[in-house]
Amino acid sequence: MFLRMHPTGKAVLSLSEASQGQEASLAEAAAAELGIPPEDIKVVHEDTDRFGEGNSFNSSPSDAVAENVAITARKLRDKAQVIAAWVLEASPDALRWQNGHWFADSGGEGVSIQAVALRAFAGDSLPEGVEGSLDAQTSYRLDAPQPAR
Repeated sequence: MFLRMHPTGKAVLSLSEASQGQEASLAEAAAAELGIPPEDIKVVHEDTDRFGEGNSFNSSPSDAVAENVAITARKLRDKAQVIAAWVLEASPDALRWQNGHWFADSGGEGVSIQAVALRAFAGDSLPEGVEGSLDAQTSYRLDAPQPAR
């Protein structure tokens, strides 16, 4: 699966598997991690533009899909946090995440994930080693054993 947040602050979740009618719940899983409204996430099943032909599969609905959506969204948020720290002139470890915004421990105004997305794509300077996009990818198997909780 592949998740990209656009400069508009809206996101697209591309999946290789066929739809199981869970678009709303998958959007909610990503939105919960990103701090954006679920309606700002478009879920694209069997995304042949991204994954090619013949790479989709049908299966019974599985908790593994939603779990991996959340993992992928956290990966994207982690990358965004590095940019947020740069914007706030703080260490990424010194930031606190709350309701779609990062705040520096030193106080002051925070920065939203949407503002970070715009910054990532704007062509402005970014922290060293950070590419100008906000995306994350996770590979998984539905039949793979899940970690113990």
